[in-house]
Amino acid sequence: MNLNTSQALGSGGLAADARSLDSLKYAAASNDPKAVKEAAKQFESLFMRELIKSMREATMKSGLLDSDGEKLGTDLMDQQFAVQLSGMPGGLSDAIVRQLTQQMTGDARGAVPIVSLGRPAPTTSSQGATSTINPSASQSGFVAQHSQAAERVAQATGIPSSFMLGQAGHETGWGKSEIRNADGSNSFNLFGIKAGAGWTGKVAEITTTEYEGGVPRKVTGRFRAYDSYESSFRDYARLIATSPRYAQARASTGSATAYAGELQKAGYATDPAYAAKLSRSINTALQLQRSLQT
Repeated sequence: MNLNTSQALGSGGLAADARSLDSLKYAAASNDPKAVKEAAKQFESLFMRELIKSMREATMKSGLLDSDGEKLGTDLMDQQFAVQLSGMPGGLSDAIVRQLTQQMTGDARGAVPIVSLGRPAPTTSSQGATSTINPSASQSGFVAQHSQAAERVAQATGIPSSFMLGQAGHETGWGKSEIRNADGSNSFNLFGIKAGAGWTGKVAEITTTEYEGGVPRKVTGRFRAYDSYESSFRDYARLIATSPRYAQARASTGSATAYAGELQKAGYATDPAYAAKLSRSINTALQLQRSLQT
């Protein structure tokens, strides 16, 4: 065992100890079985920590009286739970060990999916292509139809086109439930943006579902109407880019899960499961965009 390996195995670091994890990654590359096992355990700890955090956020609401000390204590407790839950026989770390060993030995037979903390675990098709989902025809058609407009807006604003496409797809049922004007014409509103007091453009009124206390009910809503789909993309990007309400979402565009979570926290939608649904839609759009580029 080399020096880096012994230091890593003896570190006793938490799941969030990046320096310890980096050391383990380098040690694992040296084909040391003990280092590979410990690296797998650390990766599992990171995964478990994110899972615990997501479960906590889904079941508990932050209060105005929450202190930084309480938040830090909760985070440290989550880390320790993650460490304690990792490395159990038959758990995720065993699968990661097999994956790492197969990669180091060049044996890809029986490979298991590699877990990504920010995206669903990829699967391998019979043709050998990596995928995470099986998009429907409506999803494929929707992304193909709007990709160019989304890309133009993304270049101008910095908001990833896949994020906008995924949200537009989710809000409209991938084009099946677009908001219509009273005469049946298209409002081109892809994001369900409502027409508030400051909106001076066209308006479409429809019956929609809102959640109050987690209970759905039908209400009449006034929504913005546009002259084109690209105008809808631009108005959405302007809203996200300029409203202080969505500042945390703007800072989280490196992760579909984080971005969706911040939009839900900011109250973009009243559906309590909005973040989970949106992150899945964004990953669907991302995969379809990649397929269009190949």
